Amino acid sequence: MNRSFSFLVNPASGGGAAPGAVVPVARALRDAGAVVDVTYSPGPKATHDLVAGAVGRGEVVVSVGGDGMLSSIAGEVSRLGGTLGIVPAGRGNDFARMLELPAEPDAIAKILLESEPTPTDMVRASLPDGTTHDVAGSVYAGVDAKTADLVNKMQWLPKKLQYPAATVRALATFKAATYTVTVDGADHTFDAATVVVANSGYYGKGMHIAPSASVDDGELDVVVIEAAGRFDMIRSFPKVYDGRHVELDQVHVFRGRSVTLTARPGVVMGGDGEPLGELAGAPVRIDVLPGAVNVLR
Repeated sequence: MNRSFSFLVNPASGGGAAPGAVVPVARALRDAGAVVDVTYSPGPKATHDLVAGAVGRGEVVVSVGGDGMLSSIAGEVSRLGGTLGIVPAGRGNDFARMLELPAEPDAIAKILLESEPTPTDMVRASLPDGTTHDVAGSVYAGVDAKTADLVNKMQWLPKKLQYPAATVRALATFKAATYTVTVDGADHTFDAATVVVANSGYYGKGMHIAPSASVDDGELDVVVIEAAGRFDMIRSFPKVYDGRHVELDQVHVFRGRSVTLTARPGVVMGGDGEPLGELAGAPVRIDVLPGAVNVLR
C-alpha cells in the first residue's frame, strides 16, 4: 500500500517533545518507501490551509502533538473527507490512549502504513456566540476545566505531576454550580462540581472519566459529579484513574446523542485541554458526530 503523509507538528506539545517524536516515525515510513512531508504548525489558520492542501493531494494528515493539536486538525480533516493519522506526543495523549495506539515509533509507523481508515466519532460544541468547536475526546465544565487551565500554568513541574497537582488544587478551591443537563430532551438538574460530555473514555492524562464510552457507537457519555465536601472529593480522586468513581452515589452517568448544558453561576468550560470560555445561563449544545473522521488505528 503506497501512502503519502503530511505530518503537522505542534513544537510546544509535550513540553517540546513533539519534534523529537516525529523523527523516528518519519524515518521508518521513508525506509518503507513512503513519502513524508513534515511541517511545524505556524498557527491555527495556517494549519487549516496545510490540512486542505494535504487532503487535496491525497495525503494522510498526521497530527504530532497532544489532544488539543489532534482536535484542531481532526475537525478540518473530517470536513474535507481526508484521513487522519496520530503520533502521540503531548502531555496527555488521552485520545491515543482510548484508541490503544502504541508509543513505539516502529509500531506507530506500521499502523500508519498498514491499517485501514476507520470511521471514528467526534464531538461538536455549539456555543452561544454562534461558533462551533469540534473535538475528538470530550467537552467539560467546572472543576476539570479549571484543572486544565492550571495545568497550562504549571509547566515548571515534571509532566507526570502536572495533572495530579492541578486537580488537587482545583478541588481544594472549587465552588459548586447548579447545572441543567438535557440529554436527548430529558432535563436533569444538579448542584455539581463538574460535568463531562465524553466521546473518549479518557481525559486529564489517563483519568478514566467515562469507562463505558466508545468512539464507535454514535453516542456520548455524560458524567455528572455532584458537589461534595472538598476533602471527600480529594480523597475519592484516585478512583477516577481506573473508573471506579462511577460507583459513587454522587456520580451520575447518562448516554445520548445530543446534550445541552447551562450553569449558574457561570463556570469555565474546555474541550480536549483547550479553553472554550464560560458556561453560564445561555445554553451550550453538544452533539455527537457519528463516524465523522477516518482514522488510521
